[in-house]
Amino acid sequence: MNPRDVGREDPDRLFIVTGGRADTDGPVLDLVSLIVGGGAAPPGTPSEQAGVLARCRDFPVSVAELSAHLDLPVSVVKIVLRDLAREGRVTVRPPVSAPPRDQLPDLETLRQVLVGLHDL
Repeated sequence: MNPRDVGREDPDRLFIVTGGRADTDGPVLDLVSLIVGGGAAPPGTPSEQAGVLARCRDFPVSVAELSAHLDLPVSVVKIVLRDLAREGRVTVRPPVSAPPRDQLPDLETLRQVLVGLHDL
């Protein structure tokens, strides 16, 4: 995989894609948030939005993966995703954190299950 030279990215293109916005309104997007598409892009959809919709049409794709596939900075992809989410064309699934330690099964129970599985 070749690292992208961000310094060579055309700032005019990025400005056009984002409309000059540093958008923070909308869903919280983490690098591992999963994006689920809602179908094919209608005619006239900007190429970046169409690319997102094509990539996440069949299965969920993370924000980081979309950034890599579209060859766009994550900040730009997040703005495009928030636009699509506001229009209802994608759904954002935030990452799920692990439950608190006091809600996890105790270690002894897990050992007993493991021993039972080995005995099968």
